[in-house]
Amino acid sequence: MSALTTSHLDIGSAAERAYDYTKDAIIRGELAPSAMISENLVCEALGVSRTPVHEAFLRLDVEGFLTLASRKGAVVRPMSPQESLDVLEMREAVESSAAARVIAEGRHGELNTELERLLAVQSAALDADELDRFVIADDDFHHAVVVASRNPVALQFSGILHDRQQRLRHQLYRVAPAQITAGLAQHRQLAAAVGAGDAAAYRAVLLEHVSLHKGAL
Repeated sequence: MSALTTSHLDIGSAAERAYDYTKDAIIRGELAPSAMISENLVCEALGVSRTPVHEAFLRLDVEGFLTLASRKGAVVRPMSPQESLDVLEMREAVESSAAARVIAEGRHGELNTELERLLAVQSAALDADELDRFVIADDDFHHAVVVASRNPVALQFSGILHDRQQRLRHQLYRVAPAQITAGLAQHRQLAAAVGAGDAAAYRAVLLEHVSLHKGAL
């Protein structure tokens, strides 16, 4: 393998690390909306050169997470209320449709078993006061419904929404921590609706569940 090829692979790997590191900090709220972040900060945190970090910043700018402020830094792009509402609206549409398909095709018993397992994970995270673990389990709960639908288009749309939805979850639970308990209670209602094979009940509870986020915007 030539030195040029090896160098290119190293830069690519470092750029991916810088991308994941910075995006994760934005999603989790460690980098607040409108905060300035310098390339040097990420370079020092990861022990990489500026070139892969700049490459990562360019990618995050295209994806709407950063706005490049200069060649050496960027500003965390806030999610506007309208963008947040758009994400929540599409998420509700995809998930309620997915649940309806699972129920119509008679596979809701299997899905209910998985949702009950994920509820136990969430409950344990709540008891341990582990917010990050709770948010991951929250996402896993809703993702399980979409996966169970066996609808590749629904999965594709869910993937597009994923990062922004996770950002909204972190925002909600940090701004309004009391909603954690309310959200878990609604998850139990959603699982019960699946277990009962009641698509209409699932849709109604999901609408209420999504409204928790809307109230925090």
